[in-house]
Amino acid sequence: MTPDREIFAHTRALVIGEALIDIVRRPGAEPVSHAGGSPMNVAYGLGRLGVPTTLVTQIGADGFGEIITTHLDAAGVKLLPGSVTASATSSATATLDADGAASYDFDLRWELPRLPLPLPCTLIHTGSIAAILQPGGQAVHAAFTTAPPGTLLSYDPNVRPGIMGNRDDVVRAVEDLAAVAHVVKMSDEDADWLYPGRSLDQIARDYVAAGVALFAITRGGDGALLRSGDATTELAAHPVTVVDTIGAGDSFMSGLLYAILVADVVPAILQNELGATDLVRLGQTALASAAVTVSRAGANPPTVTELLSR
Repeated sequence: MTPDREIFAHTRALVIGEALIDIVRRPGAEPVSHAGGSPMNVAYGLGRLGVPTTLVTQIGADGFGEIITTHLDAAGVKLLPGSVTASATSSATATLDADGAASYDFDLRWELPRLPLPLPCTLIHTGSIAAILQPGGQAVHAAFTTAPPGTLLSYDPNVRPGIMGNRDDVVRAVEDLAAVAHVVKMSDEDADWLYPGRSLDQIARDYVAAGVALFAITRGGDGALLRSGDATTELAAHPVTVVDTIGAGDSFMSGLLYAILVADVVPAILQNELGATDLVRLGQTALASAAVTVSRAGANPPTVTELLSR
């Protein structure tokens, strides 16, 4: 998909959610710290792809906070004034196994300040801890339920069982937010934890039946499943040598949103009119974005040039 400068001239993306420092521990190596957090990664990925993006978050006026603001600046992502608070910046320690898969331990604060959101926006995205952990989760839900008509609402549960709490409560919160979202993406690991024993196809059907216009499930090296209305497509992952999986799902998400904007199918999604051809086109771009990210260390999503070269 070739970017359309005219589309982006009147496009504004707003991402709401946690920004934190990922401390990565690899076998036999010294820990490395860099900016992270699922919503922050999506905002950064959109910025790298040329989408004008603002992040609403909570970070501290400390060294970790400076790392995050510098990182966002490099992608042209704006930090909404008021996102820097008196609290310390949150962190997550990612421990990688020999295959590059990550497990996480969090030191997190999420109390979203009352900030005037810069509306109208073309799309609002949220996900992961920010949509569940209180008291900030209430503000995230309110932003979705009060968004002006015509705003594309996107949600990635990106489940973190160790910090989100009881499964039943999390399922209820995920479904409540998904009920007002147009685009929902989750990983097969999210799906297995939320709905043990239920097939991915059935989960996709259930979410679409509940009103989601575009539902996607990523399956790591097995690609992705996308569903909209009665249309379903299953796509293979792009061939790639995996360095690690950090940020892969977030890169898929930012790639999917980018593809939606470039293909100019926001109206079709809002009216629930996507077809199978649309799903293939959107899914292939999202998978290409994820493939670039897993081919190198850390949550390092592609630029437009790198994405188009896949």
